[in-house]
Amino acid sequence: MSIFLFFILFVGALVVFNPSPIDVNWQTASRESANLVALAQDESEAQIQIYSAKAFSWRGKFSRHTWIATKEKDAKNYLVFHVLLWGTYFGSDGVVVVQEDLPDRFWYGAKPEIIFSVSGSEAEKIIPQIYAATKSYPYQKFYRAYPGPNSNTFVSHVIRSIPDLKISLPNNAIGKDWLCDENGVKFFAFSESKTGVQFSLYGMLGATFGLIEGIEINIIGLSFGIDFLRPAIKLPAIGRVGLALNG
Repeated sequence: MSIFLFFILFVGALVVFNPSPIDVNWQTASRESANLVALAQDESEAQIQIYSAKAFSWRGKFSRHTWIATKEKDAKNYLVFHVLLWGTYFGSDGVVVVQEDLPDRFWYGAKPEIIFSVSGSEAEKIIPQIYAATKSYPYQKFYRAYPGPNSNTFVSHVIRSIPDLKISLPNNAIGKDWLCDENGVKFFAFSESKTGVQFSLYGMLGATFGLIEGIEINIIGLSFGIDFLRPAIKLPAIGRVGLALNG
């Protein structure tokens, strides 16, 4: 009991001192490009990027929002893949939204960062697999911010579905640990990077052991751990302290 209480107090302190974007009005919060990548028409090669930014409003103190962007060879626009609670407002018939857009927009005031990118022939090979994984996502019309399935569950599903994507999402992307395949929820799986194994009970309690992930322990959806390959500690809410993710 004392260990659990210490954990709650520790996480509470991290949340208090973890800043979130100042503008919490979604109508006025920035959705401008962060100018992280060239415009599609200025780049002929195929492109894939996975982005991460602090979640909107108070959620940004706890978690990050992730999304995927692809551009086929010689295409004049990017396709951006999100899971959004309000997906139907973007013309989707569910929560999965795939639309032409700038890939690197601020996420309602939060500057994004690229956590994975690939281009050229390797991207050409992976892009069709992203389309297929998007269609096989089992929660096309269901969204739950905590503990999932949510936007991070979707991106994690895509990563797990593609053998060549040996990467992992930030430990503070709540929802990534809701394990699923095309048939629904799972409790055991290979880790996101396919270099280890993972157990997760509805994203609320679990553990991951992997070469790329290191060790991650998930308690009530909050993850902490150690990365040995690129030395870092992983803290709930804050994220990594050490070398960059997937660096």
